[in-house]
Amino acid sequence: MKQSKWKPWLYLLPAFIFLGIFMVYPLIDVFVYSFEEGYNSASQTFFGTGPYNYRYVLRDPYFLQAVKNTFLIVVITVPVSTGLALLISVGLNSIKPLKELFQTIYFLPYVTNTLAVGLVFMILFQKTPYTDGFVNLIIKWFGGSSIDFIDGPYWAKMFVMCFYTIWVVMPFKVLILTSALASVNPVYYNAAKVDGTSKLRIFTRITLPMISPMLFYLIITGFIGAFKAYSDEVAIFGTDLNAAGMNTIVGYVYDMLYGDSGGYPSYAAAAAIILFAIVLTITCVNLLVSRKNTTYA
Repeated sequence: MKQSKWKPWLYLLPAFIFLGIFMVYPLIDVFVYSFEEGYNSASQTFFGTGPYNYRYVLRDPYFLQAVKNTFLIVVITVPVSTGLALLISVGLNSIKPLKELFQTIYFLPYVTNTLAVGLVFMILFQKTPYTDGFVNLIIKWFGGSSIDFIDGPYWAKMFVMCFYTIWVVMPFKVLILTSALASVNPVYYNAAKVDGTSKLRIFTRITLPMISPMLFYLIITGFIGAFKAYSDEVAIFGTDLNAAGMNTIVGYVYDMLYGDSGGYPSYAAAAAIILFAIVLTITCVNLLVSRKNTTYA
């Protein structure tokens, strides 16, 4: 009996060791660095401890701009991409012929390199002395005036960023939701049809509750992924995101470590802990909401 009690823990031991070395220890280390003022990574020295790093980061206009950009990306892309993915999945689920072909087509952007997709988006939206770009040609065709989406106004750049993010993340959500819809027991639908229930009521009372676990999973992971956005911005606006006004919190951390303003690991650590606190708080809120509104068949 004693052997069988310890056996599962022995199987889990390698995972615990791995998580402890590569996740728990670095997190504790970063937390310690965030309170060490003037930490020098070369000499491993610092001249004081305290909350100064947090005060500096929270007053830094580049960090505040990064927080604003990150929250806009999160608030816009997560609900829009999840809603569009749900609509597409419902449509695909109702199409029997060539269903697998359409699923493959929708999944293609997910397996394409994000930097390559970003380059394509930059070419489509960028306005140069030689061409206004394909998107501006369409705008002009409808009677509008050309817009510089890459180096122009803030709202235009944010539109491109959100459009690109939605394009990249939506295929995975479509795949997950299509699988979730296929797993719903048809008995519920047959019973509803016998009672003469409308399609809208079937969707809201049967479909949504039955796929709610996958829906909340996508929302929670979507929030976490959007808060970690960085490579998408680099793909479109280049490495100098502060100059473009399109930096994110992760980009700010990277800049403090390795960018033009690099060499400030204490500030980077403080910004990373702030990001961790934000993501942890929002994830906990999402988990509490999902626990009350999730149906498990």
